[in-house]
Amino acid sequence: MSDRTRRPRPGIVNVFFLGMVSFFTDVSTEMVYPLIPLYLMAAFGATPALVGVIEGIAESVASLLKVFSGYISDRFAKKKTLAFWGYAAGVLYKVALLAAGSWVGILGARVIDRIGKGIRTAPRDVMVAESTNGASMGRSFGLHKALDMFGSALGILVTYFVLSGMQDARDYRPLFWFSTIPGVLGLVMFVFIKEKKRPVQPKREPFWKNARRIDAQLKLYLLVCFLFTLGNSSNAFILIKAKASGFDDVSVILLYFLFNLVASLLAIPAGQLSDKVGRKKLLVGGYLVFSACYLGFAFAYNQWLMVVTFVLYGAYTAMIAGVERAYVAEIAPPDLKGTMLGLQSTVVGVALLPASIIAGVLWDAFGSWTTFAFGAALSFAAAVILLLFMRPIARSSAVPGTPAA
Repeated sequence: MSDRTRRPRPGIVNVFFLGMVSFFTDVSTEMVYPLIPLYLMAAFGATPALVGVIEGIAESVASLLKVFSGYISDRFAKKKTLAFWGYAAGVLYKVALLAAGSWVGILGARVIDRIGKGIRTAPRDVMVAESTNGASMGRSFGLHKALDMFGSALGILVTYFVLSGMQDARDYRPLFWFSTIPGVLGLVMFVFIKEKKRPVQPKREPFWKNARRIDAQLKLYLLVCFLFTLGNSSNAFILIKAKASGFDDVSVILLYFLFNLVASLLAIPAGQLSDKVGRKKLLVGGYLVFSACYLGFAFAYNQWLMVVTFVLYGAYTAMIAGVERAYVAEIAPPDLKGTMLGLQSTVVGVALLPASIIAGVLWDAFGSWTTFAFGAALSFAAAVILLLFMRPIARSSAVPGTPAA
């Protein structure tokens, strides 16, 4: 076998460096994210309901940018530039956290972070999709997600060891400063990323006028995503639940590390499995696993059961996160991949505001178990709808954008 034959294919190399951008960014982000609900409650006296409002507003306001970002990346063919500035907002987020003096300041910082995610998600996913083909789409998105989640796990592990060695485990400001370093390293990775060039389209209808071109199965999946997300509240609630179950702040961080590590290890196998058996089976299975996880969070009666539930939660994330993007990329019209990936993210983000508010209100009014039981019920309903009404994508659809038969 020649050296030329042994070289990795350019597409996989591109996916790898896109994954490295996410890896460093998530090291940076997850050094901070699991501390936010604890910081809000300890420093500013926030209740679970207020944490839900803050997370819901941040996610939903930013989510509106995702479909616009996808449309712009399709319209002007500037995916790499758009993604770069979206990731740069993550560095600014850490600076805003340092400047925050109240829960309002934390809200502002979270909005900056989510705006960045709203800008970068669709163009990044399009670059992943354009670096592969339909037959290996799941593997490519799985590779990206594996690097993404491994970065999350590493960031959380760094936070765990730093907090374990600190005299005051609630003094988070040094970590906020330190978290900017991997964020900058993530931006450096853009030097190695190649963008597939397409001509700029000077005349094009606004994205909302292309709704008639959306495949019926994609419309169904967008509806199911909205239903599922209404019960899938912010991860802040599972962190608060873990602390309420008897774990201290440092142990909560370790639990969150376990979740991300499991998701990272299973992301590539889950993506490859979806290439072999179809996206539908993985999506249905993922929603059912989520339902079991939320029942576990609702009725966990000891710390070991909580640990098992966090492991299952990592498995759910691996089964869904990359596979759903591969599914959307496959059945979207080729020239609207960015718009459709952005639209899916927007649908999810719009649902997060009522989801987080509902979760917080249920928690305060009736106890934490109702928050998670509600999410388990909606996830089960989403799985049933997908099982009964969503057709598998035809395995002959090797080219993204070819609708199911």
